[in-house]
Amino acid sequence: MDKKILSRDGTSLAYESAGRGAAVVLVSGAMSTGATVAPLAAPLSERFRVVVYDRRGRGASGDTAPYAVEREVEDLAALVEAVGGEASLYGVSSGGALALRAAASGLPVRHVAVYETPYATSEEDLRERAEYTERLTAALAEGRRGDAVELFLRLTGLDEAVIQSARQSPMWAGMETIAPSLAYDDAVMGDGSVPEGLLASIRVPVLAVAGDGSPAWMREAARAIADAVPRGTYRVLEGQTHMADPDVLAPVLAGFFAG
Repeated sequence: MDKKILSRDGTSLAYESAGRGAAVVLVSGAMSTGATVAPLAAPLSERFRVVVYDRRGRGASGDTAPYAVEREVEDLAALVEAVGGEASLYGVSSGGALALRAAASGLPVRHVAVYETPYATSEEDLRERAEYTERLTAALAEGRRGDAVELFLRLTGLDEAVIQSARQSPMWAGMETIAPSLAYDDAVMGDGSVPEGLLASIRVPVLAVAGDGSPAWMREAARAIADAVPRGTYRVLEGQTHMADPDVLAPVLAGFFAG
């Protein structure tokens, strides 16, 4: 990240931009930095000015206590202001929940697109989320960052053998470094349910996308988002999972943002 700006509370945010035209800000999800969404920036930058940034508490960005979801919305406001005062937003996974919250706050955005924002669609899922929040809070309070990462990976549905293999891999240290930010994404997701009241207040067009290779509840969540916003569109991408191919997703986003 070659540029820095300050958010309202003084937190330094690292970002970079590429391309020309209307601005599009890409918002990453949990356990990730701007590098995670950077591959999507390349095809989109052929038509837009695409902004990739490290959310607070991860990558090259700073952090300021105490955390509040409102501070992350202010981070997006600072980025939008830095690129001309108006932008479209794309958020993946829990980053989609942040993008939707930003739009609902009245941030000057033109469009919002989200990919597989993991809102719970059943009572069983809501109970699982509540248990995750409780255990995550305890693990981070006790400094057990590795356990916090394991909790998140289990929530995503990874097999235990895969999790233990990851714990022995060179990438684990980096995952533990940003583990405290798991609490931020957990806060952004609220209680995990679809925030219908918040979504109903969004006045800009919203595109909710999911892959047909992902679990059915991911598609149910995307459809629920599209149904809850006044100007929502639901789209399923054939052959895609939670890690969507940028070359498949980018044309869909570009068409939406240009509309």
